Amino acid sequence: MAVPPNALKKWEKVRDHALGLPGAAEEHPWGESVAKVGKKVFVFLGVHDGSHPLGVTVKLMDETAHAHALACPGAEPAGYGLGRAGWVRIPLEAKGAPRADLLCDWVEESYRTVAPKRLAAQLDTH
Repeated sequence: MAVPPNALKKWEKVRDHALGLPGAAEEHPWGESVAKVGKKVFVFLGVHDGSHPLGVTVKLMDETAHAHALACPGAEPAGYGLGRAGWVRIPLEAKGAPRADLLCDWVEESYRTVAPKRLAAQLDTH
């Protein structure tokens, strides 16, 4: 199953943005890529080897952003009960999938939700 090049470019841009946030690090629990700050995941990046559809999962506590994310083609509350806590899975391969800059905004919001306040405050100084 080949990954569409535009979806892969989006995924790479989102991953790079996530890992550029203060204190962020990539780990691979459960065989998928996640970005963490401290011990907390702020974005699930999944796998990009073509074995599963490309997508990202972010925690959006802002009602408007949460509703907007869920309105994206194929988006759904995250599995394993995470959807009840504001996590949304957003596919990147669907026609009409969000642009990379919007996804990066959502990654940043997710980061602010879980990051220590001192690290999140660094975002406002740039």
